[in-house]
Amino acid sequence: MAPGLSASPPLVVLLLSLLGLAAAGKLLVVPVDGSHWLSMREVVDMLHQKGHEVVVVAPEVSMHIKPSKNFVMKMYSVPYTKEEKEKVFNAFFQVSFEEGSFFERFLKAYKSMKGMSDLEFSSCEQLLQNKELIGYLEKSKFDAVFTDPFLPCGAILAEHLSLPSVFLLRGIPCGLDFEATQCPKPPSYVPRINTENTDHMTFLQRVKNLLYDIPSLFLCDFAFKPYSKLASKFLQREVTVLDLLRKGSVWLMRLDFVLDYPRPLMPNIIPIGGVNCAHKELPERVMNLLYDIPDIFLCDFAFEPYSKLASEFLQREVTVLDLLRKGSLWLFRLDFVLDYPRPLMPNIIPIGGLNCAQKKHKELPQGFSVIRKHEGFLMTLYCGSVM
Repeated sequence: MAPGLSASPPLVVLLLSLLGLAAAGKLLVVPVDGSHWLSMREVVDMLHQKGHEVVVVAPEVSMHIKPSKNFVMKMYSVPYTKEEKEKVFNAFFQVSFEEGSFFERFLKAYKSMKGMSDLEFSSCEQLLQNKELIGYLEKSKFDAVFTDPFLPCGAILAEHLSLPSVFLLRGIPCGLDFEATQCPKPPSYVPRINTENTDHMTFLQRVKNLLYDIPSLFLCDFAFKPYSKLASKFLQREVTVLDLLRKGSVWLMRLDFVLDYPRPLMPNIIPIGGVNCAHKELPERVMNLLYDIPDIFLCDFAFEPYSKLASEFLQREVTVLDLLRKGSLWLFRLDFVLDYPRPLMPNIIPIGGLNCAQKKHKELPQGFSVIRKHEGFLMTLYCGSVM
């Protein structure tokens, strides 16, 4: 090192800590209450752990959005109570379990969505009219806005503050996310919601798929037109919700192509399926049960031909399991050193060791003893790789 450039360990630590601060950012989070926030909260907690400063803007009345040590929370008043909000939310979710014709379900969905939309719209209106809070946000110099575009209040704030926006969502009513990201969504290949179609459709199913898009036009108009008017008034220029959504920098989609049909994705769309699930390990007994499931299919595939052959030969219906149940004596080549202990019936005799060559005066290879010693760990690795 050249003269004058030597650094003491405390100075190096200080410089590294300052480098970490330089890499951290300041994030404005505008969440949507309910399950939307439960998914977003996990990401917010991780951002805090990475050293980012997070400010969450939320109404005073909410179901799940609560203060936390992982972020600064800024609240604003709303013209409804918690009981009123819970009533509207419950009515909205109940529609998903209603039965009846498509038009009956459509009318019920329209009514419940209107109640929920009115409530959420009033919350957004109160936020944008709160001059003190808006002034704080303008002075805070955020780096980006993190929001759920299911309700476009966060997108309106991002446009007002001239900040890039990161969207986290499962989807937007009426398929506005497809239109905003310019993703292809041909009715001949992408099944519409409530049609019960698959991605392989007949001509009539494709016609049905196309017709199911028509009511969405009315739903979108009533659901998002008030936000377009509110945004135009707040931003003091004519703007639509679609204009705001088109400016999304990154779309974090809570989907995967296991539960969802494959669809085209644009470069700024990142599928993050699983973030909406709690990271809880299955109980060992449940996991043990799941390991048995593949054996059912393997047994059926492996022994069904023998069951048919035995039935034909014995001239009566019989299965391999029926034949095995008549075994008088079972000599099992196992022992409870390499095998896990298990219950044994009186006609089961463990004879472990007969499957190994009997060689005198020779010790087990060193590798074998290591395998025996760490058998449980190796089994865990094996099972983990299989799953």
